[in-house]
Amino acid sequence: MNLLEHVGRYSILMYQTFSLPQKWKLFFKQTVKEVEKLGANSLPITFIISLFMGAVMTMQTQMNIENPLLPSYTVGLVTRDTLLLEFCSSILCLILAGKVGSNIASEIGTMRISEQIDAMDIMGVNSANYIILPKITGFVLFIPLLVIWSMFCGLIGGYFISLMTDLITPATYIYGIQYWFIPWYVYYSLIKSVIFAFIIASVSSYYGYYAYGGALDVGKASTNAVVNSSILILMLNVILTKILLS
Repeated sequence: MNLLEHVGRYSILMYQTFSLPQKWKLFFKQTVKEVEKLGANSLPITFIISLFMGAVMTMQTQMNIENPLLPSYTVGLVTRDTLLLEFCSSILCLILAGKVGSNIASEIGTMRISEQIDAMDIMGVNSANYIILPKITGFVLFIPLLVIWSMFCGLIGGYFISLMTDLITPATYIYGIQYWFIPWYVYYSLIKSVIFAFIIASVSSYYGYYAYGGALDVGKASTNAVVNSSILILMLNVILTKILLS
């Protein structure tokens, strides 16, 4: 199947998905479940990754700064801006594309090959709307909290390094993360993450929804979902950076 066919089928699926739910109460109930499954369950891995990345960024920045003209608080400033501008939105979403994307694609793909989706269509239920819309809504609503949580954990990771090593003092590190703070960087990161979350949820749903065959095809759908979501995130990251920061 060529690119144009994929774009067409994806567009038709999204048109079917974003229609008014037949039962709003059921939609809200499903959305809450997806918020917990896709969003809240991602808090631990976000914590671990962000904590260690913040620590590593602090250590590498300090150990690679040899210019005596640079002030010591540069370490905190560089760590903060790296986390805000790139890691907590783009890199985090690339990681979540593997966790959340594969989860969505495998779940919907299993429903497809077990003919649950076909049964819904026969009963007159809009299967795309019923299955996919709560997943997209739940993940997009929760991703800003994951990004803010990642920012906090990353900065805490750098602070632990300042406490446990002699690379930088805690006071200097804290001054660095406060120095010349630009609030737009936080909004920039949140805007990107919401768009990336939509890409992850919708693309993964697309590959799962059209997974025909057996268990092996569900695995292929999950792989395609993660790979293509990651590629789209990297492409959009360049475009959004140009638009939002220029």
